Amino acid sequence: MSENEVPSKLSMTRWRRNYYLIPVVALLIPFFANEYLLWVVNAMLVYTLVTVGFNLIIGNLGQLAFASTAFFGIGSYTTAILMVYFGVPYVLAILASAVIGGIAGFLTSVTALRGIRLYYLAIITLAFGELMRWVYLHGDKVTDGSDGLLMPSASFFWIPLDSESPKFYVFLLLTVIVVKATSNLMRSKIGRAIVAIRENESATASLGIYTARYIILAFVWSGSVIGIAGAMFAVLTERVLPEAFGLTEVIIHFGMVLVGGTGSIVGSVLGAITLTALPEYFRQFPGMDELFFGIIIVLVLLFLPKGLVSLLHRISPVFHERYYRD
Repeated sequence: MSENEVPSKLSMTRWRRNYYLIPVVALLIPFFANEYLLWVVNAMLVYTLVTVGFNLIIGNLGQLAFASTAFFGIGSYTTAILMVYFGVPYVLAILASAVIGGIAGFLTSVTALRGIRLYYLAIITLAFGELMRWVYLHGDKVTDGSDGLLMPSASFFWIPLDSESPKFYVFLLLTVIVVKATSNLMRSKIGRAIVAIRENESATASLGIYTARYIILAFVWSGSVIGIAGAMFAVLTERVLPEAFGLTEVIIHFGMVLVGGTGSIVGSVLGAITLTALPEYFRQFPGMDELFFGIIIVLVLLFLPKGLVSLLHRISPVFHERYYRD
């Protein structure tokens, strides 16, 4: 190790420790934001988990699977059904959404394991999402059809989620835990195997790595993460509607991945924040918000094809993730 490498590594360690200051500083947001702004911030936290889970499959595993909307809806409806019909506490409903989302991820991985890839996998997973939306619409006795399920009052342990401020603190806690867990996963042997499969699945298998196991793990983890996001979304919107989980939502999720940076957790956070905040801001121009949404994606892909996270890479190498597709 050269003398120049030592301070560099120390600097990178110091920067990584500073990551933890971001959620600490974020704790002050409720003191300066009104209820509407807090709702937008809460939506950012929800979509951060959606994008992290989706990016794991699209960016890190390299599979063109668009099942994020299905996982999102399954997580939301699992929480709503358990709380509305069975009076299950919100904490347990979150865990159940993660488990059911993981099971949905496992079922989706079976399709990929049968050799269905690229556009065929994309179409099948899109169809899965639309099939689930059909179930939400026509399962009147359970889902209340197009009227949706009105969420009852929720509490996180002893914290009543009766306004945006307590929701923010709970959502921030869940987001930090899940994002950190996903980051640790990607830095582990499992994460390295997932990235190796993306680069060359045949070569990875030739090294004695059981690729099917890691493909399943990636889909299960993705389903669980997005299932938790769905549980948060149910409480955020206070009514779970089928129209919230259509093809438009797939485009939003994919746009967040592309804008933030494919295969990057930091990029997932940036993409979720950008494509939640800016379209919300442009709603003040009636009928123009969708136009601005499209313009944002086009501009980023034209001038920053590697996503917004590539700007951070230019600032400091500490922002570079070894599993990010450069």
